[in-house]
Amino acid sequence: MHGEPILERAFRILGAFTETGESLPLHRLAARAGLPKSTTSRIANQLMGVGALERLDDGEFIVGLQLLEIASLAPRGHGLRAAALPFMEDLHQVTRQHILLAVRDGHEAVLVERLSARDAAAVKYRVGGRLPLTETGIGIALLTHAPDQVRDEALSGVPDASHLRRLMATVRMEGVCAMTGPNPLRTGPTTMSTVAAPILNHRGDLLGALSIVAPDEGGTQAAVRIALRTASLAVSRTIGL
Repeated sequence: MHGEPILERAFRILGAFTETGESLPLHRLAARAGLPKSTTSRIANQLMGVGALERLDDGEFIVGLQLLEIASLAPRGHGLRAAALPFMEDLHQVTRQHILLAVRDGHEAVLVERLSARDAAAVKYRVGGRLPLTETGIGIALLTHAPDQVRDEALSGVPDASHLRRLMATVRMEGVCAMTGPNPLRTGPTTMSTVAAPILNHRGDLLGALSIVAPDEGGTQAAVRIALRTASLAVSRTIGL
């Protein structure tokens, strides 16, 4: 840690926030960042000076609005979000569940938009959050069209890589990935269903992926697959790259 550039330490502090609206006292912020309290305090004050962090009346730190302003300028997520949002809203109106939009960043999926009905089953996904490519439907849709090296590296540590390869083969053939799994939250339905589809440009290059996450209700998945595949193609045509 000695000699680590201050920019890297600053990003470790910012990366300590993992939940929307989360506030952290100094000692917890330092523990999550893996830095001494004195170092954390000094850098946090500098981050407050540029609006990247804010401090509440009780002394706890929160993410500052300046980060939101900067993040909104990211072209890879923002342009895709603008094109996808009308179709996401249509899916949201029909399904009344969670509609996700993500892009790939290395070996993770980064969620750039989420639409959720008020009465939809609770999920842990949040805008700006990161999801493993090999454990989520939207991640598998992205991984299918990732470079060979990224795909091989991601699968190298997976116990049942053959199952994921079959899922990716389905994505290539049908343009959609469907899977079910246990709900990681202790509340709500015990099993969740995920249907995801990649968004490609006219050259077949990956732009992102759409996903619907809902309680597993068996017979509804076929209709959801068609709707999601149609939406992903519509986004691709809208972007027209």
